[in-house]
Amino acid sequence: MDMKLEVVVVPVADVDRAKDFYTALGWRLDADVAGDGDFRVVQVTPPGSPASVIFGSSVTDQAPGSAQGLHLIVDDIGAAHDDLARHGARPSDVFHDAGGVFHHAGTDARVAGPDGSYGSFLSFSDPDGNGWLLQQVTARLPGRLDPATTTFSSADDLASALRRAAAAHGEHEARTGGEDPDWPDWYARYLVSEQAGTAPPA
Repeated sequence: MDMKLEVVVVPVADVDRAKDFYTALGWRLDADVAGDGDFRVVQVTPPGSPASVIFGSSVTDQAPGSAQGLHLIVDDIGAAHDDLARHGARPSDVFHDAGGVFHHAGTDARVAGPDGSYGSFLSFSDPDGNGWLLQQVTARLPGRLDPATTTFSSADDLASALRRAAAAHGEHEARTGGEDPDWPDWYARYLVSEQAGTAPPA
C-alpha cells in the first residue's frame, strides 16, 4: 500500500502573519477556512512540492516555533538562496556539514560553502521560529526512485533536468566526435537514469 506524505502541520502564534510570510515566498495558497469558534486552517504549498503545509488556530498542540528540521529539496542551492533573500526570508549562507553525511542539529559542525548533491544546505526560519532547511539534490542516489517511473514536479524542474541533459549530451557528442541524430532517445535515457540513480547512457 502506498503511503504518501501529504501534509506537514506547522505551529504558529499569528496565523495572518504566517500566511503573509509563506505566500510572500511564492508558496501557493490552497485554503483558508474558518470553522466554529477560533478554529482556522490555512494550507500552503511550496512551488513544485507534492506535499503541503498547514497552520492555523486550534490545529496543533505544539508550541509556536517548535517545528524544526523541515526539509525542502532544490536543484540549485545558490539560486534558492537568492530567491529566498529577495522575498524577505533571510536565509543563512550555504553550508555543508563537517561530517559529510546529512547535517548536525542546529548550527553545529557547519562549514561554509556547498558540497555537491545531497551535501549542500541553507536554513531559514518563519516569523515564529519554525526552522526550515533547503538541501540541494541534483542526482538521486541509486534505488531512491523507481527506475520505471520518471516524474517532474514543475515546468522549472523539467527545464533544469533538460539543461543538465543538454550539457551531458554535449560531452557525449564531443567524445563520439559527431552529431547524434538520436538525441531525443539519449535525452530520455539520461532523464530516466538521473532520477533512478542508475548509470547514464554511454
